[in-house]
Amino acid sequence: METLIAFYAIFFLILAVRHLDLAIMLIIIALPSYLIRFNIFNLPITLLELMIWLAFFVWASANWRLINANLRELFKKHSQKIKNKYPFDFEIILLLIISFIAVGVAGFSAGTFGVWKAYFFEPILFFILIINIFQRETDRKKILWPLAISALLVSLVAIFQKITGAFIFNEFWATTNTRRVVSFFGYPNAIGLFLGPIILILVGWLVQTIVNYKLQAEQIFNLKKIKLFFIINIVIILSVLSIYFAKSKGAILGVVAGLVVFGLLAGKKARAVVLLLIIIFSLAVCFCQPCKKSVIENITLNNLSGQIRQQQWRETWQMLKNGRIIFGAGLANYQKTVQPYHQAGIFFNNNNDPDFHRKTVFNVNFRRTHWQPTEIYLYPHNIILNFWSELGLAGLLLFIWIIGKYFYISAANCKSQTANCKFLNLGLLGAMIVIVAHGFVDVPYFKNDLAILFWLLVAMTSLVNAYKHPLISVRN
Repeated sequence: METLIAFYAIFFLILAVRHLDLAIMLIIIALPSYLIRFNIFNLPITLLELMIWLAFFVWASANWRLINANLRELFKKHSQKIKNKYPFDFEIILLLIISFIAVGVAGFSAGTFGVWKAYFFEPILFFILIINIFQRETDRKKILWPLAISALLVSLVAIFQKITGAFIFNEFWATTNTRRVVSFFGYPNAIGLFLGPIILILVGWLVQTIVNYKLQAEQIFNLKKIKLFFIINIVIILSVLSIYFAKSKGAILGVVAGLVVFGLLAGKKARAVVLLLIIIFSLAVCFCQPCKKSVIENITLNNLSGQIRQQQWRETWQMLKNGRIIFGAGLANYQKTVQPYHQAGIFFNNNNDPDFHRKTVFNVNFRRTHWQPTEIYLYPHNIILNFWSELGLAGLLLFIWIIGKYFYISAANCKSQTANCKFLNLGLLGAMIVIVAHGFVDVPYFKNDLAILFWLLVAMTSLVNAYKHPLISVRN
């Protein structure tokens, strides 16, 4: 294993020196490579982290003089050299400070430092690489193609698992009747968390491809465009199927929310179609009693997973109220901190018994059959409580600001851009909608690949304005 990793590291380093843009594209394709873990000088690291460090080292080495000169100029009273600021620069500085304070709240352990490095410091390094390497507008596809390939690989493994049941190491998920695919990941919801935002980006790319093809009236038949159309379509379809086979309801809800927003903002015809579909869906739910029951249960969180999440949120809020409103639990310290407030299980009224409360009080056998044990998860499974418990109130407010600023920039990009990139910008806006919507019932940031994906979205949105104003260098 160590030998293979060493050979791969040498290969990647050579690739980065010769073609840094291709090396970064490989990082995007290999986002799930955080699952490959090993040690360097007794320090734990993942393959994804190793690639990011090597790529950043190559870029910084090649541009060191310019970086050093810019840093020196930055601290001068009357700086003339740096005219163009990094996108989200102030937010990034605050995030690094607040997240580092969260490390201190958790006790400055080695594990906490590792989480800080993987979820904050390295994604920021990757953000800097994307901003500086892909400065030309024509570089967009160098980000879009790797995302499509990564989604395709994850989806192909998931569909293979659905057909065969192979490589699903949880027996309950592997069984035919209760099968939930996991792809490269260890649990089904990870598929939705990863693929959901990418689907909206690909939808934006697909619509943009169609619109651009129509705008080029002189090209009656363009085989290259048609091939691109079918490839993107296939990846989207396989990705949606993978989320469905993973039975990730939160991801399905997030993708639907993203598509609705996309359609409402895409134009008058698309808006009319979306509103018509909403009306048809609403009528279908009203007249189909089983559908109505299922929708209400999922929206009101009255199903088992919803009840477990609600209990988890109550425990988290109790923990925060007890002296941790400001600083939270500390980075990677949630499980330990919430343990005193944890309830071992809940009574679940799976049959909607109107006499449920009385029976749970007086009937021992009824209590036993309706008791559902609950575990302490790594995070509260709610985007607000996730950031609050990990980074404290300041960290929560900062991420609300970052996401709000992202939406503001995306909306401005959609309004100011011509037809040749409007829908791609809408796809980026929709991708963040997916993250936020899914985040109400899950953890869309605190995982190696998801943190990188989040800052990749921020970089892509920022680049729309940065194309006209290069920052440091373009080193390919």
